[in-house]
Amino acid sequence: MSNKRSNSFRQAILQGNRRLCSKALLEETGLSLSQRLIRHVAYETLPREIDRKWYYDSYTCCPPPWFMITITIVEASTSVAFFLYNGVVLDRFVLQVSHPLYLKNALLYHPQLRAQAWRYLTYIFMHAGIEHLGLNVVLQLLVGVPLEMVHGAARISFVYIAGVVAGSLAVSVADMTAPVVGSSGGVYALVSAHLANIVMNWSGMKCQFKLLRMAVALICMSFEFGRAVWLRFHPSAYPPCPHPSFMAHLGGVMVGITLGVIILRNYEQRLQDQTLWWIFLSIYVIFVLFAVFWNIFAYSLLDLKLPPPP
Repeated sequence: MSNKRSNSFRQAILQGNRRLCSKALLEETGLSLSQRLIRHVAYETLPREIDRKWYYDSYTCCPPPWFMITITIVEASTSVAFFLYNGVVLDRFVLQVSHPLYLKNALLYHPQLRAQAWRYLTYIFMHAGIEHLGLNVVLQLLVGVPLEMVHGAARISFVYIAGVVAGSLAVSVADMTAPVVGSSGGVYALVSAHLANIVMNWSGMKCQFKLLRMAVALICMSFEFGRAVWLRFHPSAYPPCPHPSFMAHLGGVMVGITLGVIILRNYEQRLQDQTLWWIFLSIYVIFVLFAVFWNIFAYSLLDLKLPPPP
């Protein structure tokens, strides 16, 4: 147990703010709506009763879960604006993503423009359609906001951004001729980390209907991933411009079940003291460096036929 948590318990006892009794937090009655919400989040995300009690005592909603809310609003507004604009300009509201004019913007990742490093991150602000955007927004709000309430913006933003970068780099290595749009890399990193944490701590997780919740999350992820696979191999209306790749989903999952699990499992404890943290972080850095050199040298050595630049 960290000193921070020990001090918090001591202060709670000495100041008489609240008595930590032997009964489970779930059995306490007379709670307000906000207290019930905090308790619900604790049972959704934390496997140990001592962690849940400490979180319940110390959470003040200051700061609020600003990262997930902000990134979701920006992604949704940007994607809808581009979707409507291109729908009017192109007179096409379905499967715009292979149209040369749709590809001609400074946000999405395109293999011909891979030297513009910001595209490995900004592609999350473009989506393939309303259904693509809707599923990502729902998943990252339902999963990301409670996780940020418990683990803080720093840890959750790290997992999210690491998944986003790993997603675009995975595409540049494994699906070299395809563009990338959507925030699925970051979303899948968060969701897979959360689901893996539940599975690893199954007996300690006391959230209601946890099996049903896992099933719903897996169904949503499978539906969205299946849509991405179908879209990738669907014949393009504007050859040789291909549809976006689905490899970003797999890159996000790999980040979630490695770095994400370590971050979520070690609630309010120093990651610097965790051996597995350094092992998985080193693997991630090695992959990023490998992908960077791959992007510099492999495209010319393999003499690939890339789609024309937008």
